[in-house]
Amino acid sequence: MENLNKEEKKRVVSELQDKFTRAKGLVFTDYRGLNVEEISGLRNNLRESALEYRVVKNTLAKIAAEGTSVDKAKDILVGPIGIAVGYDDPVLVVKKVLEFNKTNERLEIKGGIVEGSICSPDELKSISKLPPKEVQLAMLAGVMQAPATKLAGLLSATVTRFAYALEALKNKKSATEN
Repeated sequence: MENLNKEEKKRVVSELQDKFTRAKGLVFTDYRGLNVEEISGLRNNLRESALEYRVVKNTLAKIAAEGTSVDKAKDILVGPIGIAVGYDDPVLVVKKVLEFNKTNERLEIKGGIVEGSICSPDELKSISKLPPKEVQLAMLAGVMQAPATKLAGLLSATVTRFAYALEALKNKKSATEN
């Protein structure tokens, strides 16, 4: 990436801008101290979950950030920068990078963007403890279903009581007629 010509730089900026626009989760790292094998391990680990890791020049990343949610985080784009990108589940990219960081502390977490909001390294740690998107949706569905289930139970009980009251009234009326 050292000696890119003008056309290659434009292509890189265009690709990055597309990634920044489509991404739901981004984690910015300083990869200094990692060797090629370790960076490849991180890339492979992320790729298994349909995530990406890209080392870019910070000047190109700053240009690509213009007009995207990353524009607010330009101050993070200083020094050597590696960017982990997630397109579907914003929490997954954070979890995967922090899992790698636990076993390889030389990867410095500089910050990130989750669903358009800038996050500090500490906020990313908190986000990484969230359950996966599917689990969150199931929990939400359960919470939303509970009141409906209670309402159905109450309505059923009311109808049942009403039916018993009618039956009792009918029995009382037939008893008085006899």
